Amino acid sequence: MMLTVDPISIILFVAVVACAVLAVTFKELLFAAIALAALSAALAIIFFRLDSPYAAVIELSVCAGLVTALFVTTISLTRRR
Repeated sequence: MMLTVDPISIILFVAVVACAVLAVTFKELLFAAIALAALSAALAIIFFRLDSPYAAVIELSVCAGLVTALFVTTISLTRRR
């Protein structure tokens, strides 16, 4: 049995790992929140490709949309000291 993986899946998996590493290593919180949004969007595309549209829609709307909006709002409302 031969396991084949298409190049789009490899690109998406690399994008997820890269966004996760960027989210952890960024010093600016706004850039980290944007990296998390990109991670959630790439993960939603993976869910769509795995024939799980409900999980993909929830991931895209809640994690990439709502949580990112909350993070950006919180970051913009806090002051640096």
